[in-house]
Amino acid sequence: VSQLGTFSTTGCNNHIFNVPSRAAAVCLGLLCVLLLAGIISLSVYQRNQSTSYNNLTKERDQLQKEKENLNKKIKGRRCPEGWREFEFSCYYITNENKTWMQSTEECQEFGADLVIINITEWTWKWVDGTPLTTDCGEFVYHPTSQGWWNDEKCCNKQNWICGEIG
Repeated sequence: VSQLGTFSTTGCNNHIFNVPSRAAAVCLGLLCVLLLAGIISLSVYQRNQSTSYNNLTKERDQLQKEKENLNKKIKGRRCPEGWREFEFSCYYITNENKTWMQSTEECQEFGADLVIINITEWTWKWVDGTPLTTDCGEFVYHPTSQGWWNDEKCCNKQNWICGEIG
């Protein structure tokens, strides 16, 4: 009766304490493995995010420099003498009359191109319904109207406009 408060650690009573201890050790081991896997996964994820962030930062810096350079070009833009600026582009408008080919060559001597107007909004047809097949045309200006388009042969001499390249 005097041995009620003591536990025997010998014999069969040892395995009673070992089963819960083993279960706890296994659970603790599994938790450690899961924790290690989580740490590794987060480390890989963080490295990928860091690389992505660095790439985006470099791209942003590059775009900011490009924007600054473009703004400098726009602010410092001056058209050559005799040329006119319109919406950040330079145009050479002449009163000379030349064929389409002659005008094209003249513009190329300036380092520019002959202005070509591509209008795809309408399908141009003759009054009888046949399609317009001419390659060249002219814009006829009239002070009391908005003007109009007229088909013209490319070998006919007309005024012309050069537009800068780039």
